[in-house]
Amino acid sequence: MAAAKHAPADPALIDDLVAANRILSNEGVVDGFGHVSVRHDTAEGVFLLARSMAPGLVTAGDIMEYGSDGEPLGDDRRTAYVERFIHSEIYQALPQVRAVVHSHSPAVIPFGVTAAKLRPIYHMSSFLGSDVPVFEIRETGGEATDMLIRTPELGAALAQSLGQGSVALMRGHGNVVVGGSLPEVVFRAIYTEANARLQADALRLGDGSVTYLNDGEAAAATATNARVLSRAWELWKAAALGRIG
Repeated sequence: MAAAKHAPADPALIDDLVAANRILSNEGVVDGFGHVSVRHDTAEGVFLLARSMAPGLVTAGDIMEYGSDGEPLGDDRRTAYVERFIHSEIYQALPQVRAVVHSHSPAVIPFGVTAAKLRPIYHMSSFLGSDVPVFEIRETGGEATDMLIRTPELGAALAQSLGQGSVALMRGHGNVVVGGSLPEVVFRAIYTEANARLQADALRLGDGSVTYLNDGEAAAATATNARVLSRAWELWKAAALGRIG
């Protein structure tokens, strides 16, 4: 286990990570399973992720530091998430990514196991773009995995499947969502789930044909949404932390 030789993370960043866990639980994206991480604000190659526990119960004291190899730093011997390599390998492969969510987002699952492609059906999910990839674990892990990203090799394969996109589906498992900040990745995780529900509803209506956002509309809507992320973030945060309602 590597020793930590850097300044502690900003307490405000830790508080936001706690809020992200609570928000995703409150909004039904995660339940007892799933996790969200963020890069350390000053230490290169270090990211923050809770110990292995239900996201809705995470507190500041549950946050652990991990190195670029996905292993806990310092003398922290608490149980880590098995799938921490989702986070470590994405951070290594994609330097622009600052935060990662992995969930079993229920409405998204069917789009990873059928021919139906997940596509943006409205402006709030414009970040999905025109081609959301589906990660097939059999191609790297063989025919008899438990579907979990248990190794750096599997994490690296998932990161490669994600490419430069915002979301990758994980066949028979869930999805991974990335963003440039905690507010952005939480926004994307929530609206990925919402888009999947709406798209499934739309596909059941009429003859099944659906008008999706084109590339120009998706780019314009994504730029607009990026300027107002704080509106949703502050609402979700207040609700998840019991400050309203």
